[in-house]
Amino acid sequence: MSIQNASQVLKRRRQRQFAWGIAKHIIVLIIGFIMIYPLIWMLMSSLKPSDIIFHDPGLIPRELYFQNYITGWRGIGGRWTFTNFFWNSFFYAGTATIGAVLSSSMIAYSFSRGQYRGRKALFAIMIGTLLLPGQVLMVPTYLWFHWLGWVGTYIPLILPAFFGAAFFIFLITNFMNAIPKELDEAAKIDGCSFYGIYVRIIMPLSVPALITAALFSFIWRWDDFLGPLLYIQGSTERFPVSLALRVFADATTITDWGAFFAMSTLSLLPAVLIFIFFQRYLVEGISTSGLKG
Repeated sequence: MSIQNASQVLKRRRQRQFAWGIAKHIIVLIIGFIMIYPLIWMLMSSLKPSDIIFHDPGLIPRELYFQNYITGWRGIGGRWTFTNFFWNSFFYAGTATIGAVLSSSMIAYSFSRGQYRGRKALFAIMIGTLLLPGQVLMVPTYLWFHWLGWVGTYIPLILPAFFGAAFFIFLITNFMNAIPKELDEAAKIDGCSFYGIYVRIIMPLSVPALITAALFSFIWRWDDFLGPLLYIQGSTERFPVSLALRVFADATTITDWGAFFAMSTLSLLPAVLIFIFFQRYLVEGISTSGLKG
């Protein structure tokens, strides 16, 4: 093959690669748009008057109607505003996340660095709990918390988080297993205790895994609907945003869909902002946790 023919073949190959690259990007953009279209529709609908949301086929509103956000923020019946509901959600999600991450990291450190009889069996049992559907435990745990008189409070939703979460324990344990044990030995030579190694060595190095667990925990609890529905009964002032939105869209009355979509849009902001600002730690925590099992 002459140099000229080889150059033409290489040129055609590059053209095909370039065309295929453009086609892949177009496909990804189309699929991405389809996936986020419901969110875009909700955002656009929050800027339309309620009486034309389901009658105006256009995605872009003819005029921006920000009154929906003012009306929606006033809340239910004018008594409980969404300031109260957002505070409840932040309190529930934040407190439970702190408890879940701290307790899970301690248990994970025990599995990763502890040397005691039955450690592997306990770890296997813990992994087995991941296969247990939450609905199986729903009735007995509800009866137990009802017997304790905690129904109607956030205690049933927050207290269990302080005893660890199996998924987070598994995630953090794998991350800690990837940390060289030579660091532990060096710390022991310097006089560090087992708990001192956890606080001074393992915890600082496990920040990506801890942030990953915190992100998952916060977002799951922020979006949680079934838990508050079971335990926060008849206490409107304690409703998180998820329950407040459900009451806001009452089927027995005329629903202000514009205000409903406005508050639904605002309820997504914390999770979206957290993901945007901490996505680097999220990717690092998940990818590094798979180095060792």
